[in-house]
Amino acid sequence: MRHRNYGSKLGRQPAHRRATLRNLVTNVIEKERITTTITRAKAARPLVENMITLGKRDTLQSRRQAASFLMTPGATKKLFADIAPRFTDRTGGYTRIIHAGWRIGDGAQLAILELIGSNLKKKEKKEKSPAPETAEEIKEEVAGKSLK
Repeated sequence: MRHRNYGSKLGRQPAHRRATLRNLVTNVIEKERITTTITRAKAARPLVENMITLGKRDTLQSRRQAASFLMTPGATKKLFADIAPRFTDRTGGYTRIIHAGWRIGDGAQLAILELIGSNLKKKEKKEKSPAPETAEEIKEEVAGKSLK
C-alpha cells in the first residue's frame, strides 16, 4: 500500500536528493526556465513556489531562510528584487510545467519548468563563413587546418 507516501525519491539518498532539488530551484530562480525530467520538475515545483512565497514576505527571517536553501547569493538577490515583486498580486501558481517530449539518450520524459510570465530569450545565431567554391580554396583551407 502507498498510503500517505507523497513525492518522489528520485532514485537518490536523502542528502543527494536535497542537493539535486536545491540546484533545480536555484536554476529556476536564476534562469526562470529549465528543462529537466518530468519527475524532477514535479518534485521541484512546490519548493520553487515556497521560495517565491518567502520572497513576497521580504523580512529578515525570510531572506535568511531563502539564502540557506538557495545555492548562490545572486539567486537570493534576484528572488527578492525581481521575482517576488512580480507575483505580489498572485496567491499561488507561480510556475508551470510543460511537457517537452522524450530525451534522446534514455527516453526519459522531459518537461520545461518555468515561472509564469517569463520571457523567452532567443539565442543569437552565429554567422557561418561561406563555403569554399573552388578546388584551390579547398586545398588552402585543408592546409590551414593541418598546420594548426
